Amino acid sequence: MKWNKIASLVLVSFTVLMAGCGNNTGKSAQPTDGTKKLTDVKVVLDWTPNTNHTGLYVAKDQGFFEQEGLNVQIIAPGEGGADTMIASGAAEFGVSYQESITQGRIQGVPLVSIAAVIQHNTSGFASPVAKNIKTPKDFENKSYGGWGAPSESAMIESLMQSEKADATKVKMVNIGDADYFTAVKRDIDFAWIYYAWTGVDAELRGEPLNMIYLNKYSDKLDYYTPVLATNEKMISSKPEIVKAFVAAASKGYQFAISKPEDAANILIKAVPDLDPKLVVASQKWLSPRYQDDAPRWGEQKKSVWENYATWMLDHKLLEKKLDVDAAFTNTFLPASTK
Repeated sequence: MKWNKIASLVLVSFTVLMAGCGNNTGKSAQPTDGTKKLTDVKVVLDWTPNTNHTGLYVAKDQGFFEQEGLNVQIIAPGEGGADTMIASGAAEFGVSYQESITQGRIQGVPLVSIAAVIQHNTSGFASPVAKNIKTPKDFENKSYGGWGAPSESAMIESLMQSEKADATKVKMVNIGDADYFTAVKRDIDFAWIYYAWTGVDAELRGEPLNMIYLNKYSDKLDYYTPVLATNEKMISSKPEIVKAFVAAASKGYQFAISKPEDAANILIKAVPDLDPKLVVASQKWLSPRYQDDAPRWGEQKKSVWENYATWMLDHKLLEKKLDVDAAFTNTFLPASTK
């Protein structure tokens, strides 16, 4: 689990970038077949490539972006993080999270979620079975390894309160980008992960986990993570580009839903440094969860955005109430096929 930079840092980076960066969308590139010119756009990942991103790689590999008139470059996040690049227009689109968009918008960062990559929250607190951490009450007298965001202590406290446990008995350890499997053997007892990647990796390693999913303790914690995002300027000035991007991405994720092994192989081909066994296993686990019970891939509910923003406000992670209607849109999604 990786939460983007704290909103104030994003705002500072965004302001600096805006001073020297315009939106470059509109430049054209000639496709290999020479039939028509394509519009260049960048999509920035939130982290290193993984199965959360498969639909984007499929859309590029299968020509779905080209069919929509786009020449898409998938790039790694810069030093300021993906949100800063998306908000400033350094990348027209990117992978973000409901929680960071919520914080960012409170600080005036013009991010907008345009599709939910995964319909339900698959993140939670993971620990080796030998640690015997089965419920939030078992966090007492244990060490948590995180990256120092205020949301972490708030989340732990929230889950522990539900079982009348004492959150002050948790030792908070900042492990930064340390490998989960190394950290739980050496420094910590539990950490916040996405099961589709780290959890599946644990299965393959033969290192079983106890997993405490956030959304099992409150519907307010069943938020969208990750999402595809753009900025307000793209939506207002180039809605046709946004619609084309979402249409192609939707095809990519639908492909990954119906053909998980083929989709996994496309990701492996694009990023050969990835562990093929992990990618295939992760893709099989994640593919049915992209759309899940939604009428279409990418669908977002206002109630989900309201619930989590209320939770954040209640836990003093927001300074004021979120304008939910400005934070996300379903406008650009293709019609339902379910």
